Amino acid sequence: MSGSESYQNTAASSDEYKKAISYHQLGLNYCNQGDYENAIQYYEQGLEILQKVLPSNHPDLATSYNNIGLVYDDMGKYSRALSSVEKALEIRQETFPSNHPNIAQSHRNIGMIYDKIGEYSKALSSHEKALKIREETLPSNHPSMAASYNNMGNVYDNMGEYLRALLFYEKALEIREKTLPSNHYLLATSYNNIGSVYASTRDYLKALSFFEKALEIYQEALPSNHPYLATLYNNIGILHEKTGEYLKALSYFEKALKIQQKTLPSNHPSMATSYNNIGNVYCNMGEYSRALSYHERALDILQRALPPIHRNIKTVKESIEIVKKRL
Repeated sequence: MSGSESYQNTAASSDEYKKAISYHQLGLNYCNQGDYENAIQYYEQGLEILQKVLPSNHPDLATSYNNIGLVYDDMGKYSRALSSVEKALEIRQETFPSNHPNIAQSHRNIGMIYDKIGEYSKALSSHEKALKIREETLPSNHPSMAASYNNMGNVYDNMGEYLRALLFYEKALEIREKTLPSNHYLLATSYNNIGSVYASTRDYLKALSFFEKALEIYQEALPSNHPYLATLYNNIGILHEKTGEYLKALSYFEKALKIQQKTLPSNHPSMATSYNNIGNVYCNMGEYSRALSYHERALDILQRALPPIHRNIKTVKESIEIVKKRL
């Protein structure tokens, strides 16, 4: 989950307050560099000062909790992330009108974390709250409306409700095509998501067409090691795996893993996705020892990052059992 929020214009002008804002800026700089450990350290030092110099329901405390939560989310530490963004929402609900955009943003952040840990009904509830506020306060073609539609699509996609997912993804794409430059990375994200739905419903030609549109934009608009490219490479790899092109699939999965190894903590759940995908290809190729090694790496990461009942843990455990029977 990218992005951080800025502090309000506040009456607090003490040296301690200014020090806290300096820590926030350092945290933001480290976050933008992908150095999450240092980002957390500085954000939390800033929060500690703000807790001493501001009232407990001050909006700047909500901003601080929010930014800490976003970094924990980027690190794949979802329980800590959820705790922080929920504290931010609690403060905002005390201090802002019920339709304030920051409250919508907090609901969005909470929804995205619930989606990642497999709590889909809670994720939908949070995203619906964000969408309701945005529908009441924003023009129908506002980028935040597209973001809400996209987030709803992600949850339905993860639930396997592909027609609903496609409906929301297409709503997001319609807004983005009208309001963004043709090479904007968010257009590519929409193309990638729609391609993923078509791949899941076995319409492989349509899927490949959308993935190719996404890839062209990402390669132009983003650094070559951006995590969004890793996600797209994994999706293209899955498509080739489903059509039996195992060497092509392996090539894309390895591209994804290479990016993740450069940009993410070694125990991030996205790394587990790539390890598991590589394991699946080796299993399909009959290289069961290699497959087992990659699946076990994936399981080790997921068990540390996700609730034990998460479907991804179940899926990897099943893959390990299949491979062990074939060894």
